[in-house]
Amino acid sequence: QVQLVESGGGLVQPGGSLRLSCAASGSIFSINCMGWYRQAPGKERELVAVITSGGSTNYADPVKGRFTISRDNAKNTVYLSMNSLKPEDTAVYYCNADVSLRVGGPFFRFWGQGTQVTVSS
Repeated sequence: QVQLVESGGGLVQPGGSLRLSCAASGSIFSINCMGWYRQAPGKERELVAVITSGGSTNYADPVKGRFTISRDNAKNTVYLSMNSLKPEDTAVYYCNADVSLRVGGPFFRFWGQGTQVTVSS
């Protein structure tokens, strides 16, 4: 099948920066959209940013101007660069990818296991 492995989370002070990575591997024919979501304690999972295979992006309003999503199609990897981090950005961050496993096949959404981002002084 397909595995998504995230890395790059950690503890950072307010105003600091982090860069998350998510690498997809397995029986991948092609990947359409890739994205990042986050879930804070006691809250529902919410969209952070998405990027299409062609590079079009969309961001949630709370992160616009501070976060940048990018991808390396050759490496099946998506990144999230986070700047000017705030305590309210604290959450578990999950990546996902819409993957086709064969030529002309349907796309399935796969998720990573999540990585903790904590913004605190």
